[in-house]
Amino acid sequence: MNNGLAETAEEVSRIAFGFMASKALFAGLHIDIFTLLADGPKKSAEIAKLAEVPMNRVTTLMTALTSIGLVDRDDEGEIYSNSPGAEAFLAKGAKYEFGDYLRYQIDKQMYPFLGQLNEVLDGSLDPEAVDSYQHWMSDPDQASVYSEAQHAGSLGPGRTLARLVDLSTAKTLLDVGGGTGAMSIRLLEAYPEMIATIIDFPNVAEIGWQFISDAGMVDRIRYIPSNALVAEWPKEQDAILMSYLFSGIPGSEVPRLVEYAFDCMAPGGHYMIHDFMVEDDRTGPPMAALWQLQHMAFTPDARSVTPGWLRSRLSEVGFVDIEEDEMVPGLTRLIHAKKPG
Repeated sequence: MNNGLAETAEEVSRIAFGFMASKALFAGLHIDIFTLLADGPKKSAEIAKLAEVPMNRVTTLMTALTSIGLVDRDDEGEIYSNSPGAEAFLAKGAKYEFGDYLRYQIDKQMYPFLGQLNEVLDGSLDPEAVDSYQHWMSDPDQASVYSEAQHAGSLGPGRTLARLVDLSTAKTLLDVGGGTGAMSIRLLEAYPEMIATIIDFPNVAEIGWQFISDAGMVDRIRYIPSNALVAEWPKEQDAILMSYLFSGIPGSEVPRLVEYAFDCMAPGGHYMIHDFMVEDDRTGPPMAALWQLQHMAFTPDARSVTPGWLRSRLSEVGFVDIEEDEMVPGLTRLIHAKKPG
């Protein structure tokens, strides 16, 4: 086998076995490896004792985590430590922690959904059998797991959003499909004069109230407990946010919601769309493309959204000053615009 073909084969294998790397990450989160290493390097025996997992299993897991770069290994002392990325994002209490988002939502919910992807793709799965998002959110237990994980994963992007868009003149915010309110909480923290309305499923709203109460914002945030696709939205809103909404609904609904947002917005209002988006030439980025694919497993009619297509829809409706920013590097983008004043 020539070198070029060997390199190609290695790349194909790396992609094909990528799901195993993901499972190694999830397994590490499951027994809190990254948190155990947060207070200093440790040998396998110490990790096994603290995690209450047999030594042979820890050794195998630590070898896998080392091979994919999530932990570092001192060969002389066989001592393991977190990689810089694991230290910053995966240890409990880390500044940018989103381990629970990966551990609960991705591992326990998104991965099982992917089991129906082939049948969704070729249309052999009965539409009534598709494990849809709405059906998912009607189950209190599933709604709880999803919502709590999503909350943890949205606090960071919420802080970024507050920095990217100037809402200093806005008094009212409508957060469509706003989940447990992570984005609204961050925006209201940045703009003390603003109040928010969140539209989301009843089970999600019930969970969200706890987070809103913990944030001390029960007098500034209200819920409309309903499916955002059929609910009546409040009018004359100074700002409307849709985060992770378009990737989880039928693509045919996107233009309608853009137009409805325009109608429900006050003159001079801000429209913010945050979601997984691939480049206009559809060459990547890989993470955004893969997220869109996994969303299709439970929303077969979802659209693979690009910034250019979305900007065109906003322009057609009448939005102006349309801008684009990266939110989560390589994964999500923000399109924000204004309704003419």
